Amino acid sequence: MRIGVPLSIDTFRSRVAEECFKRGVKILNDVTALRGDSNMASLARDYQVEVILMHMKGTPRDMQKNPEYKDVVREIKEFFQERIDFALQQGIKEEKIWVDPGIGFGKTLSHNLSLLRNIASFKELGRPILIGPSRKAFVGAILGLPSQERLFGTLGAVAWCYFQGVDMVRVHDTREAKEMLKVMESINDGNNQ
Repeated sequence: MRIGVPLSIDTFRSRVAEECFKRGVKILNDVTALRGDSNMASLARDYQVEVILMHMKGTPRDMQKNPEYKDVVREIKEFFQERIDFALQQGIKEEKIWVDPGIGFGKTLSHNLSLLRNIASFKELGRPILIGPSRKAFVGAILGLPSQERLFGTLGAVAWCYFQGVDMVRVHDTREAKEMLKVMESINDGNNQ
């Protein structure tokens, strides 16, 4: 079966990733930023897939147990520089590397908001940025709503990401986000005429 859009796999296990790459998946989203499986970097290199390096403090089981940072933006930026350097040393081409600050992955509400306010700092890494704000707990904390009622809050975060120059957003409600971004892009293009 052929699908006209690139597919992504969200895994840190090389055996899972390889089976997906064999079937045409072109994007690897690794929540461990190539730290979870020693074979992942060479596999990504060999299949020449896009690699999204995501920041996560701790593990999925303990990441939200009192995460602490002295300077969340600086620490995550330094983490990305180290991970980018590692990926390059493993032979992954620079143009294949993306970064994702990992909104909600080992961060408090304050950390998440600080990351979103300071997206421009991550632009200094010279790599495309992906943000996944969709239905996240930080939206729920702001609005006091359960995950299934966070569409409008998510769209607010997506709009913010658009104006900050984020290259890609990950959302559950694709139609709503696409329509909003289409209107925003049309208005913004009019400002450039």
